[in-house]
Amino acid sequence: MSSDTPPASETDSSSDDGHLIRLQKFLAATGLGSRRHCEEYIETGRVSVDGEIVTELGARIDPETQVILVDGERARMEPRRYFLLNKPAGFLCTNQDPAGRRRVIDLFPGENQRLFTVGRLDENSEGLLLVTNDGAMAQRLAHPRYRVARTYHVQVAGHPTREKLDELRKGIRFKEGVFRVSGLKPLKKQGKSTFLELTLHEGQNREIRRMMARIGHKVMQLIRVRFGPLNLGKLKSGEYRRLSDTELKKLRELLNEKHSPDLRKRKGRKKPAPGRGKGPRRGAGKNEADNQRGSQKRTVGNKGKRGSSAVPKKAVQKKAVQKKSTGRRIIGD
Repeated sequence: MSSDTPPASETDSSSDDGHLIRLQKFLAATGLGSRRHCEEYIETGRVSVDGEIVTELGARIDPETQVILVDGERARMEPRRYFLLNKPAGFLCTNQDPAGRRRVIDLFPGENQRLFTVGRLDENSEGLLLVTNDGAMAQRLAHPRYRVARTYHVQVAGHPTREKLDELRKGIRFKEGVFRVSGLKPLKKQGKSTFLELTLHEGQNREIRRMMARIGHKVMQLIRVRFGPLNLGKLKSGEYRRLSDTELKKLRELLNEKHSPDLRKRKGRKKPAPGRGKGPRRGAGKNEADNQRGSQKRTVGNKGKRGSSAVPKKAVQKKAVQKKSTGRRIIGD
């Protein structure tokens, strides 16, 4: 066992074990990035604990008593910050750009902490963007598993036909998979262009622009107006504000709801196979009705005929089988 990882007896029975957390979780909590990015920092030997390089992902540390350095700089817990930004066109959703182009984080000069965007809007796109130093929440909100709804107002060249818009709903195949919109509403026509409201649940690189180009309508302007429970409102381009307590609560509720075991269980429930569940009860009812009708016919036929035999049982069963098979052919048609 590595000396960087306390023995199980220490972590399980020590009175101070409540202060021990996984190293990558601590780094993500400092705003260094998502937990996956923090694992890359550890694996590449860029993290040290009390002067010793740690490359084991399972290492546990006490942030209150130990000194953790990343690239020689001390990593400290920072207060959580959540901002809603109206991103202008011409800004990149990256923290490092070798070409020196303008970045979204350059719009936060007064915030002396590491910030990063939740998901991305491409350079020419505008609108609602969540910016934070909470790596864990950012990773979950951007992950396709949580299917956070993203709504856009899009101006496209020309006037797409109903058939073209139906292609967006049905899905268009690209090398990454099938892209489709989960909501589509025409807003208005303006000259030779059309405004649409599109809703997506899985963000792919330049997804809307690529879908519109495939159906022959170039995107002229793209603005994100909603992200999950957050709305852009009247925030001006380039301005930002902190999220309210109510908005934060809704975000956390959204993540908890999407990841709840009950929801996963409901989604995983399969429909009853043919011949199971309610099917046999309906079939049983039909056979029972056929038997009752056959019994009535036998009673009428025997009335006044002492000693005469009823309709042969095999004939009744054969007739019932014929009726049942006929019903199946009608349903199949």
